[in-house]
Amino acid sequence: MTSASIIGFAALKEEVRQRIASREWPPGSLIPNEQEIALEFGCSRSTVNRALRELAESGLLERKRKAGTRVALTPVRKATFSISIIRQEIERAGEKYSYLLIDRQHIKPPTLIQKLWRLGESDKILHVKSLHLGSSRPFALEDRWINTIEVPSALDADFENDSANEWLVKNAPFSHGEISFSSQNSTASDSKYLDVTEGSALLLLERSTWSNKIPITSVRLCYRPGYRLIATI
Repeated sequence: MTSASIIGFAALKEEVRQRIASREWPPGSLIPNEQEIALEFGCSRSTVNRALRELAESGLLERKRKAGTRVALTPVRKATFSISIIRQEIERAGEKYSYLLIDRQHIKPPTLIQKLWRLGESDKILHVKSLHLGSSRPFALEDRWINTIEVPSALDADFENDSANEWLVKNAPFSHGEISFSSQNSTASDSKYLDVTEGSALLLLERSTWSNKIPITSVRLCYRPGYRLIATI
């Protein structure tokens, strides 16, 4: 590809990716500096910096101040997850969505949440427990804490008809989060709501999201047997 054909961020990023994939820039090699790349492709250094920074964040490059940028010896491809609206996920599968609010309370959180979110001993936040169904069959059991100290509008949200999952995606933007996946045998409570035999293997997803340093929500999602999680890499 010639310099005349590469002037934008996306095209530059793809060209660097191709040079790494073709081994024109082999693993461990030092690539040209930002000024040299900008000159070759006729773009600004800020464009080059952005492209290289994002490729480093994805694991393809290693950047060190004053030492330049190298192709990673063992590139790590990161999986990308999106926080989906469960209703849409069920409807995409061709099932009719329905929803049941099991419990909603403005109460003191468990000690773990209290410490993690640095809440005062008397602080209360919102606890919402609900069940998502596809074609009248249990799909996912949602057990969620919402930091209503920072998102007070959640106290007035209509969680009888709209799930906390969907409301938060639309109304409480986040900057980053943590997510974990595990398998667990269903408890008596999980089995009751998901309509499975106690001890059945379930996929458990636990996720916390933050807006900069402010905690937004922490949720535990238990999915019915047979659920498949898909990510892009």
